[in-house]
Amino acid sequence: MSAHPSNSSETSIEAPVLARLSTLDRYLPLWIAAAMATGLLLGNVVPGLDEALDAIKIGSVSLPIAIGLLVMMYPVLAKVRYDEARQVTGERKLLVTSIVLNWLAGPALMFALAWIFLADLPEYRTGLIIVGLARCIAMVLIWNDLACGDREAAAVLVVVNSVFQIIAFSALAWFYLQTLPGWLGLETTSAGFSVWTIAAMVLVFLGIPLLAGYLSRTVGERVKGRDWYENRFLPKAGPWALYGLLFTIVALFALQGDTIVGNPLDVARISLPLLAYFVLMFAGSFLAGYRLGFGYEKTTTLAFTAAGNNFELAIAVSIGVFGVTSGQALAGVVGPLIEVPVLVGLVYVALWARRRLYPHEQALSQV
Repeated sequence: MSAHPSNSSETSIEAPVLARLSTLDRYLPLWIAAAMATGLLLGNVVPGLDEALDAIKIGSVSLPIAIGLLVMMYPVLAKVRYDEARQVTGERKLLVTSIVLNWLAGPALMFALAWIFLADLPEYRTGLIIVGLARCIAMVLIWNDLACGDREAAAVLVVVNSVFQIIAFSALAWFYLQTLPGWLGLETTSAGFSVWTIAAMVLVFLGIPLLAGYLSRTVGERVKGRDWYENRFLPKAGPWALYGLLFTIVALFALQGDTIVGNPLDVARISLPLLAYFVLMFAGSFLAGYRLGFGYEKTTTLAFTAAGNNFELAIAVSIGVFGVTSGQALAGVVGPLIEVPVLVGLVYVALWARRRLYPHEQALSQV
């Protein structure tokens, strides 16, 4: 979401993980908590804030929030090395395993956890299911580098997830929110739900920044070179992802103040299935990579790609489909607050697993 850590070949795995994060990323949970508090305060002291935010809309999303969503998506997608997608043909086993974990196992696990923990809270449950469909294309690059994963493989999987989200997100949303619950005799999403609305939100809030990211890298590298683009342009553009996220969180919490203050335990209830999801997806994916014979770097990349989620897209879809004050949007906002500290902890777990499960690679890295 902001500046990259150094390459794994240049960074000792013994260096403190938090010390290798930029200041913005290191204190991300703090910034998110501060944005939440600011939003709650504004919602209580500024009369008519909701009317002001909804005065001008793009579709069903207020213009200020739409701008914030696009701003937070663009820098992430501008970092992707799109030419690395050519390596996919040489990494078929890794690619297939990642697709299975991301697009079959991940959504199914989140669906199960949402129903187990939030069966009586349909809005939050739906929000978590949407989160499970939004596969990670952002912070995974940071966690992967901190854990000394394979940077090129991570770039390939990010591109694959970006393309799959355009193609598969709306169909999977229809399946997990309407079809599968109906088969199981569970409550389905309200009749106001439209798969076409979700498709439109994905195309707008992922398609536009994806195209912008691709064009900026292609043109930037062609005109100024990769070194300038990655070492001059990206460090300036990167922090805007966090600024956009924080702006969106402030707006969401300003409009959800009454709901949050009236139900303070809701955030805790949303956090529990998220925590279980991150741990289970990471552990299962790491074990799968190990059993399939991938080396440490690719196994780590596989695990973090499967465990992380694209909360920016989940928030954008939830706002566009269900509204800025919906419980679905709140569930998406809580996500980054839980994801960041948990995945930082999982970086340490990955480095510990390297010493235990890949001692030969550990020894080679220190030569």
